[in-house]
Amino acid sequence: MTAPSGAAPQGLTSAEVAERVAAGAVNSVRRRTSRPLRQILRANLLTRFNALIAVLCALVLIFGQPIDAVFGLVIVVNSVVGVVQELRAKKVLDSLAVLAEAPVRVRRDGRESPVASREVVVDDVVLLGPGEEVPVDGTVRDSDGLEIDESLLTGEAEPVGKQPGSEVRSGTFVAAGSGLISATRVGSDSYAARLVAAASVFDLTDSELMRGTNRFLRLVTWIIVPIGALLVVRLFLAGSSVSDAVVGSVAGIVPMIPEGLVLMTSVAFAVGVIRLGRHRCLVQELPAVEVLARVDTLCIDKTGTLTEPGMALKEVRPLAGTAPETVRAALVALARTEANPNPTMAAIAAGLSDAGWHADDSIPFSSARKFSGATFAGHGTWLIGAPEVLLPAGDPVRSAAGELAAGGLRVLVLARAPGLDSHERSAAALVVVEQRIRADAPDAVRYLAAQGIDVKILSGDNPATVAAIARKVGVPGADDPVDARSLTRDPAVLADLVAGHAVFGRVSPQQKQEMVGTLRSRGRTVAMTGDGVNDALALTDADLGVAMGSGSPATRTVAKIVLLDDTFSALPRVLAEGRRVLANIERVANLYLTKTVYALLIALLVGVARLPFPFLPRHITLVGTLTIGVPGFFLALAPTDERARPGFVPRVLRFAVPAGLVAALATFAAYAVGRRNTASSLAADRSTATLTLFLVAFWILALVARPYTPWRLGLLAAMAAGFGAVALVPGLRKVAALTFPDPRDTLTAVGVSVLAALALLVLRQRPAGPNAGGGRS
Repeated sequence: MTAPSGAAPQGLTSAEVAERVAAGAVNSVRRRTSRPLRQILRANLLTRFNALIAVLCALVLIFGQPIDAVFGLVIVVNSVVGVVQELRAKKVLDSLAVLAEAPVRVRRDGRESPVASREVVVDDVVLLGPGEEVPVDGTVRDSDGLEIDESLLTGEAEPVGKQPGSEVRSGTFVAAGSGLISATRVGSDSYAARLVAAASVFDLTDSELMRGTNRFLRLVTWIIVPIGALLVVRLFLAGSSVSDAVVGSVAGIVPMIPEGLVLMTSVAFAVGVIRLGRHRCLVQELPAVEVLARVDTLCIDKTGTLTEPGMALKEVRPLAGTAPETVRAALVALARTEANPNPTMAAIAAGLSDAGWHADDSIPFSSARKFSGATFAGHGTWLIGAPEVLLPAGDPVRSAAGELAAGGLRVLVLARAPGLDSHERSAAALVVVEQRIRADAPDAVRYLAAQGIDVKILSGDNPATVAAIARKVGVPGADDPVDARSLTRDPAVLADLVAGHAVFGRVSPQQKQEMVGTLRSRGRTVAMTGDGVNDALALTDADLGVAMGSGSPATRTVAKIVLLDDTFSALPRVLAEGRRVLANIERVANLYLTKTVYALLIALLVGVARLPFPFLPRHITLVGTLTIGVPGFFLALAPTDERARPGFVPRVLRFAVPAGLVAALATFAAYAVGRRNTASSLAADRSTATLTLFLVAFWILALVARPYTPWRLGLLAAMAAGFGAVALVPGLRKVAALTFPDPRDTLTAVGVSVLAALALLVLRQRPAGPNAGGGRS
């Protein structure tokens, strides 16, 4: 299966490809952008809380009236909304994943053909170039300076040179050079199968938010059983009939279950994925939406992020003693020696005409080496690369290059040398290429700065060039660039330098990785953007890797988010979406956990006092729908721009426990006052308790909904009007089993609610949730 170096294998014929496809020897791995349909249905239908609510609903249907079992509809709503939202997200992810999939170059029937990765078959001859991912396991057939970065598999940072006969594995990528490989293992037999399974996954776990939610739910599960048992026993001892005891117990247990919290979390995540998909952002792992909200440091590469892809040849300056014709011939010959030229060499090749030089030997460009070169028959050895790499310190040509780079230009030096491995070099010309700044970059940088996000530029380019570009787009701290070649390896010192500066030039791939690590060690939540091979290591180690859609397949593989349209301006939108999701889920969690707390306390108080339970199930359904269910849905999807903070669980408990305590005490007090009035009926006392609970819960909703905007005020007004209609319209009032015969009971409910509202204001001097004092309509 090997061929001598320099051979040009013709590849498989169409008939041979068809035979292998028929035999199943294809690089097809099931895409896991979402769970399959059966898993989606099972996960949304067969849940712990659906089962619990179904049992309670059945008990009410057996012992009570059907209207009191309306709370069981939450099973249908939860399941339908959860399934629909996940299916919508699955559709978006599947379509975007196909768009983000890079084609593979294979040789078939003697010519090069681009095919999808899943169409590669065993024995296919695959062509590889710089930045391309190795799609299958294979054997090298031809190598032109081929170097494979295996760091994602082995952890070793240094690229490994590959010669004919060497083995390569999928999941690695080309760091330098080019070559041909023959596919030996494809599909599920290849190493890529595990990497593909780990990428583009619709995942609802492994996040602080979901962990916190699950902690709440586990705690509630353990509490419900003893509280429910106590309630049943006390209601029997209080003289209630079997039917009344069962229905009253169900009414006490149902509000303890925060059944909508998981639904709202899942919906908010799924809608976040869909919204980002509409902006051409591929979210490869759902928890990335949450990480977005926590980002406080953004590391970016200059090329492809702040500047447009590609370069343009601006000027060639021959130095004394070198003919301009010779300089141009050497430049274009070097550019055409590269089988897969980088943007700089491509710009040189496009701007000059070929002089017909032929290379006897060459070394390709790599981001670690920072130069390339070739030996031409009759013309000697020529090198092209960074002036500070090819020329010694103090060289006047190097100084001149630095002055040009300070203006934001990329400057290379063309040098002669006795041989490719010689360190004796003489400058022959300066080559000036220019990059175009993205039109949207300045606005995006300003937005990030306004949001308190530190921007760090980690570039392999000249520090002066990077600083000039950074100044043009408005990066704070751009006037103090750092040459990364002078950086220490001491982690503590490096952490101080990285924290104190914003612009770094001549950064190696390993240094990018180390810089991201030092920032994270200081407690920063780091997002890293990039499009080149040299960014892949840092993207892997960052809290959130963001790749450009036109970047190398390696970066797209390891990134959590891919900007398919390459627009830097999409980053503010992406960050805002993450903040919206997490901040709003915290609002909703405040509501649901407050309900759980007051339901538990009311059940305890009723059990201890041996009173009939103050609600029918329909009362709890009415209050929960108008103060939690409906408003929670809208609040979960509302816009906001507040950065999320760690400590989700303690912060929600600090709100929910006192708020639930106040609601429970106020409701029980109003109910107890009514029960002391011997002329009052149980139905009237339950109506008083329902009115009190609604008023207090409505005030809690008003606290959570701040800061007020027109639509939020409209939402509050609609919920108040909804309860008013049920309480005042005779037909609705009868269905809801509400009656208010004695005005004194109504005044008691209102008075107790006002006192509760004042107590909540004292306990909460500011609105709950991370959105306090900010947000947008």
